[in-house]
Amino acid sequence: MFKFLVLACVLFFLSIWGFFLIKKHLILLLISIELMLLSINLNLFIFSVFLEDFFGQFFALFVLTIAASESAIGLAILIGYYRLKGTIFINFINILKG
Repeated sequence: MFKFLVLACVLFFLSIWGFFLIKKHLILLLISIELMLLSINLNLFIFSVFLEDFFGQFFALFVLTIAASESAIGLAILIGYYRLKGTIFINFINILKG
């Protein structure tokens, strides 16, 4: 169990690192957010198995559906923005100001 917790912790901190240090590309930011959610799901599964409780697994499936919808909406916004501006670099995002 300890190996999986270390793995989940390493994945979470890699995603934090990717989110805060790589600020040039939107796809890398979306990947970092997805990696955060997946490492949290790994923790939920580990503790659910360790405590012999199925509620953690149900909640992890719920978080996976939210992550899938978040990624689909984010990619749809990216495609629309790419068609409009021709680039997806964060430095050039000033058209989305409302």
